[in-house]
Amino acid sequence: MTFELFVALRYLLARRKQAFISLISLISTLGVAVGVMALVVALALMTGLQGELRDRILGATAHVYVWKSGGIEDYHPEVDTLRGVAGVVGAGPAILGRALISTERADAFISLKGIDPALEAEVTDLERTMLRGGLDQLVPASEDEAPGILVGRNLAEQLGVGVGDTATLVTPQGTLTPMGMIPRARRVRIAGVYSLGLYEFDAAYGFVSLDFARILMGKAAPDLIQLRVADVDGAPAVAARIGRELGSSYVTQDWTEMNQQLFSALWLEKMAISITIGLIVMVAALNIIASLVLLVMEKSRDIAILKTMGTSSRRVMTIFMLQGLVIGVVGTAVGAGLGLALCWVLDTYRLIRIPMDVYQVAYVPFVVLPRDFIVVIVSAVAICFLATLYPSRQASRLDPVQALRYE
Repeated sequence: MTFELFVALRYLLARRKQAFISLISLISTLGVAVGVMALVVALALMTGLQGELRDRILGATAHVYVWKSGGIEDYHPEVDTLRGVAGVVGAGPAILGRALISTERADAFISLKGIDPALEAEVTDLERTMLRGGLDQLVPASEDEAPGILVGRNLAEQLGVGVGDTATLVTPQGTLTPMGMIPRARRVRIAGVYSLGLYEFDAAYGFVSLDFARILMGKAAPDLIQLRVADVDGAPAVAARIGRELGSSYVTQDWTEMNQQLFSALWLEKMAISITIGLIVMVAALNIIASLVLLVMEKSRDIAILKTMGTSSRRVMTIFMLQGLVIGVVGTAVGAGLGLALCWVLDTYRLIRIPMDVYQVAYVPFVVLPRDFIVVIVSAVAICFLATLYPSRQASRLDPVQALRYE
């Protein structure tokens, strides 16, 4: 142990008449620990919430949407062509529309999506999240059987239906009659219930077969082709590559464009929370300054004696800098450890439940990213180090003659 560190620790652990200074040092250490712990938990909360929303959105929707000017007459060759683009791992057609679904219990407006049951599993997680029924039951087994529809868990509860029950589907695209335009109404069979984990989809989406969607919407071809890519972060690059390789007739939109406002808001909220809670560490740094200033005043006689014995001003300055650093490092280590433990408990046991219809997820996930964790630790130690500069510099400038004259 070096001479400077020995003296610094001796001052920190002072007893008897210097006990008040030790108490202030303890409070400073606790302040740093609380600030670091709060910052770790806050960043983990925002990171977990953002990641959970992203994963669920990407599981419920495609990564890239492709439109073609002039329409898509036969989607099979288009699917094969798009599968050949580097980075694309799955493709499937879709028809989008709106409809009213009615049962004896309730009515609900839903977003209707026509899909190819054989290809949808390549694009979304719909098949994997089926609670009852399946995509293969969308197509009726016989002419007498009604076409199938897949509904979300929340929508099924609202309508009071289960697999095998029937409902009425009404679409805005109607049939022209002498009495005017009459909306199309078709009887459908509940072919399955899914749970994608997003309230927006589980409560307001219905999936039907592509052929049935053509009849309901009065369309001869799919609206677009959905794509799934190997790297979700590389979706913008894949979308740009499609336009370059296949021509300007292909128009693309990736998931980052469609959800840009949501994730921008989450990022700004994460930054705002980090800055706000980071002020706790700043307050703790002010406590470090106060404790070191009091210690310099209390130990002015000791400093004078050390200087008269040959201790240089640089070594005196190092003593007090090390004292502040010890407070910062110990407080940061304790706070970081408690923050990690608290995040693990909260995430493992899912202790914080939130309304799913508001936040899209049922509980608050906590995810600590190594990068965020390192930034918090380095920032806290750096702030504590900067807090030691002024008191340490004042201690090194102390004149031994003036300090001993009044003792």
